[in-house]
Amino acid sequence: MRFSIVNIGYDQQQVDSCLNELGIRLSRLAARAEGVAAAGREWDEIREEAAGLCGVLQRLDLGESTRPDGVAEREAAELLVRARLELDSAREEARQVRKQVYAEAVQARRDFEAALYARQCRAARADEILGGLTGPVPADTPTAASAAAPGRAPG
Repeated sequence: MRFSIVNIGYDQQQVDSCLNELGIRLSRLAARAEGVAAAGREWDEIREEAAGLCGVLQRLDLGESTRPDGVAEREAAELLVRARLELDSAREEARQVRKQVYAEAVQARRDFEAALYARQCRAARADEILGGLTGPVPADTPTAASAAAPGRAPG
C-alpha cells in the first residue's frame, strides 16, 4: 500500500479507498472459507455414501453370480481403494485451500490494522496541530480579510 503524502499526512481518499478494498477482500475470504467448509461437508457425504455402498456389496450373496468367486469382492475392494484415494486427495486439497484462505485473511487483517493505525496516528497528529491553534488572535494582527476590506489601509 502506498499513499500520496499531503500537508498533514496521507491522502484521506486513498486511505479510505484502501480500507474499503481491504474490507471487500476480507468479505471475499470469509465467503471462500464458507465454501471450503461446505466442500468438507460434501466430502463427508461422499465418504458415507461409499461406506454404504461397500456395506451393500458385503450383504449381497454373490455365490450364485456368473462371476467366479472373489471377483466381485476384488472389484469392490478396488472401488473402495479408489474412493479412499479420491477422498484423501479431496481432503488434502480442502486443507490446502483452508490454509491459503487463512493466510490471506491474516495478511488482509494485518494490512487493515496497519492502515487503521496509520490513519489514527494522522488523526492524532492533526488534532495535536489544530489543538495548538486555539489561542486568541491579537486584534492588531493583519489578516487577509482586513487587507481586502474596502476603504481600509493595510496595517
